[in-house]
Amino acid sequence: MNGPETPPEGLRARKKAQTRSTIQAEALRLFLSQGYETTTVDQIARAAGVSSMTFFRHFPTKESVVESDDYDLLIIRLIERRPPQEHPLTALHHALAEGLAAVYATDREALLVRTRLILRTPALRARLWENQHATEQMLTTALAARSGGEPDLPLRVFASAALAALTTTLAVWVDGDGEGHLPTLVDEAFLALCP
Repeated sequence: MNGPETPPEGLRARKKAQTRSTIQAEALRLFLSQGYETTTVDQIARAAGVSSMTFFRHFPTKESVVESDDYDLLIIRLIERRPPQEHPLTALHHALAEGLAAVYATDREALLVRTRLILRTPALRARLWENQHATEQMLTTALAARSGGEPDLPLRVFASAALAALTTTLAVWVDGDGEGHLPTLVDEAFLALCP
């Protein structure tokens, strides 16, 4: 005898993810139409059809609605799949390129809008360093787990260099209003790092 295909917890998780996605989409729409600074959490919640309390259950701050994404687990999995003998920078290049290509194929416009907001909004740009530090730690830990080693200085340097290449590529892409093919630009950036 088979039970239901989707247990109640699965349905609850999907509904939660849908609510989060709706809030984020409405926030981005409002930020584009009336500006980040002038958009309030109450306006976002109303547009998404939820209460302000529900907004804060999904996003702790207005900034986090722009900064948050679900890509970290994807990138970690892709790093873990890289061959352990592969040079860490090469592993990062392939994992980040593959992950970004998948995001680009499904969420290109949202990625462009979010990146543009982060780079051009002073309140969001000020938080960029903190977010990048957390990402660098995540990449370093994933590299160490892949090789069975410790997150040492060389791995941190590789993670920081890869992150710098990716951030610079995203800035160039945004400056060009998303005209360039982002996965190709990522490959060019990594080629510049290790010719």
